[in-house]
Amino acid sequence: MSIYDEIGGSAAVSAAVDQFYQRVIADPILAGYFEGTDMKRLKGHQRAFIAAAIGGPELYLGRNMAEAHARLDISESDFDRVVGHLVDTLDALGVPTATIGKIGDTLAPLKAQIVQGPARQAG
Repeated sequence: MSIYDEIGGSAAVSAAVDQFYQRVIADPILAGYFEGTDMKRLKGHQRAFIAAAIGGPELYLGRNMAEAHARLDISESDFDRVVGHLVDTLDALGVPTATIGKIGDTLAPLKAQIVQGPARQAG
């Protein structure tokens, strides 16, 4: 069984993405990354990306991770904050710790493609 199926498929991915972005946008250190962003479009890309990454039937047709994040100058500490919000979201949705670990293992290699800049300050 795929991770996608383990967590409840499309409905679970959709709920996770919505709750994840509520957390990230509420974080004063991360909020600036999303100023002027079409959140509906971003969430759609994120749903497709996560679903495809964890074994779902969706196809991710967006840009590669390095290209999609290049203009943002994301720092390692900010990347780690985002990961923390994802873990907290999945935990709040009742995803088992072992499954959260599998999701992390699937997404962790993307860090090298996404991290490119210095840490941001809240404000």
